[in-house]
Amino acid sequence: MTPKELVLEWVRRFNAGDVEGLARLYAADAVNHQVVMEPLVGRDAIRHMFAVEFGRASMTCVVEALYESGDWAILEWSDPNGLRGCGFFQIHNDYIVRQRGYFDQLSFFRKQGLPVPASYLA
Repeated sequence: MTPKELVLEWVRRFNAGDVEGLARLYAADAVNHQVVMEPLVGRDAIRHMFAVEFGRASMTCVVEALYESGDWAILEWSDPNGLRGCGFFQIHNDYIVRQRGYFDQLSFFRKQGLPVPASYLA
């Protein structure tokens, strides 16, 4: 599977809220670093993050642009609430081995109607 194809499958599973399916796309020792939080290391930690996020928010990923260069795919995305961001996915042997995402977490909390954690504003 090419990096673009794998990320399109990631988007499909993300939009289905398929936590287990998403987790299976990551290598056992993958690193997922959403820059608004500390990096997560390992498939189990990544699975837990998706379970928490899908448990508290309704999330949809709309592909705005998808690029591929070597073993990387770059996804520019939006959601129906107006949130925008981008993600970088490094693929090796048909698994995501590294992901880095950029988005405005404060806007995410507000658009989802979630309370802003006190530690976020400290």
